[in-house]
Amino acid sequence: MSGTEIIDPDSELVRQAQSGDYAAFEQLVGRHEQHVYSLALRIVGQVHDAEEVVQQTFLSVIEHLKGFRSDAKFSTWLVRIATNHALLILRKRARRNEQPLGGEHSRSDDDDDAPLPHPQFIAAWRETPDQLAARRETQQALQDALAELGEKYRVVFVLRDVEGLSTAETADALGISEANVKVRLLRARLMLRERLTHLFGDEEKRVDPHAHDDM
Repeated sequence: MSGTEIIDPDSELVRQAQSGDYAAFEQLVGRHEQHVYSLALRIVGQVHDAEEVVQQTFLSVIEHLKGFRSDAKFSTWLVRIATNHALLILRKRARRNEQPLGGEHSRSDDDDDAPLPHPQFIAAWRETPDQLAARRETQQALQDALAELGEKYRVVFVLRDVEGLSTAETADALGISEANVKVRLLRARLMLRERLTHLFGDEEKRVDPHAHDDM
């Protein structure tokens, strides 16, 4: 076996579905439907749009399954399809609102080259990340913070840090350069850190972000 060979737990079901076994396809849907929905909801932020992404994703899978090749994992291929459908919804929404993809508060793609923002709220967190992660309300806070990001930053963060796609895979899915992926991911992480520090930071241990400007 080659050291680079991809071991795909879905490979047998995919093979059966490609041969016309609809029961196998239904098993694939059952196995991945919730994951696709969660991914879509993180990107589009609205339940009915996320449900539409799920429907369109699996319709696309039916249409293109015979052309799927095992040089990639089925789940990765599925994420790319779902991301494309989620982006289509965001673009339609942006056209309706007559604003660029990324939301009214996000900046243009040209700003990927702008200096990174300096954090305005710096403080040690009241609890460790492990302690926070164990609390149910933390998950909602994280979701809310993610929803506040402009779309272009949120999508990159979801694909890279939540879905675990590589920089190259993310760039391919979004049709942007790997350099843009890296910059947007860094910006997303900085913005999320700022928002979460407001929630979980210890005010008594806050650091003046300009304290070292004259040093």
